[in-house]
Amino acid sequence: MSEPSPAPFVPLREDWSTAVAIVAHPDDMEYGAAAAIARWTGQGKKVVYVMATSGEAGIDSMHPDEAKPVREAEQIASAALVGVDVVEFLGLPDGVLEYGLALRREVARVVRRHRPDIVITNNWRETYGGAVPNQADHIATGKAVLDGARDAGNRWIFRELAESEGLEPWGGVKEIWAAGSPISGHAVDTTDTFAAGVASLEAHAAYLAGLKSGGAMSDPAEWLEGLSRMAGTRLGTRFAAPFEVVPLSFE
Repeated sequence: MSEPSPAPFVPLREDWSTAVAIVAHPDDMEYGAAAAIARWTGQGKKVVYVMATSGEAGIDSMHPDEAKPVREAEQIASAALVGVDVVEFLGLPDGVLEYGLALRREVARVVRRHRPDIVITNNWRETYGGAVPNQADHIATGKAVLDGARDAGNRWIFRELAESEGLEPWGGVKEIWAAGSPISGHAVDTTDTFAAGVASLEAHAAYLAGLKSGGAMSDPAEWLEGLSRMAGTRLGTRFAAPFEVVPLSFE
């Protein structure tokens, strides 16, 4: 007996104007979500990128001190290709991020500073879907985003943000979107911006060259086409980017 087809994706809401993407590493947005960003910036929405780390431990043949500026420069160039002109790096250590109060505070600080309607992050689930385990930094960052975005609206959590830094609470985040989550139920049509998403991933040239595995993951067009086509089938479009949606308000 054949397994039932997965449920169709629900289109993502687009009644918002500002978003902040908070992810663990340079390239995290580019493995599937950058084409969606290109769509939204093309609509006039503002999107800011915030990287918890600089991805300095991501190239085996390059010392982290050398890799850090290379990866930061690649991320800035990559973001520009999809209409993002603000890219921030929190400077946390790559590969050893820990979920906890310190990371939640960093997220709350970012959210209070930028005051977005939507917060985008990476998949925080234990796997990518199936048996392959998710990477620890992704899990820590995603969980901290889930909590830190809510903390940002509470005056009495991380009081120093307002009292010492002048960052008043912000409770205006409507939803958190986890790109590429294995339990995604929503998606957005990226047919018209798919090429921009590919170009954005290709901009991470040093990182792609350093991938040991080779194969589809180091071939941006092949990798992204497979993922985007599967998501598009469930949305009823040629290409799409899937997201897990966590609402933070009752709107």
